[in-house]
Amino acid sequence: MSSKEQVRILIVKECLTVEKLAKILEKKTGRHYTQQSLQHKISLSSLRYDEMETIAEALGYKISIEKL
Repeated sequence: MSSKEQVRILIVKECLTVEKLAKILEKKTGRHYTQQSLQHKISLSSLRYDEMETIAEALGYKISIEKL
């Protein structure tokens, strides 16, 4: 599953918009996020792993890697 799909699933599960997610991330990290820049990263699947971790953590999730 791509980062794009994972973030969209989290957004739906938490009843958020990309704009609300950007505000949550800005509050948590102190870095400036806009709806447009975050939407662009999501749509291109260009989120870095640390950004995915930050999004997951901000929404109360954690990323784990499991051997099949």
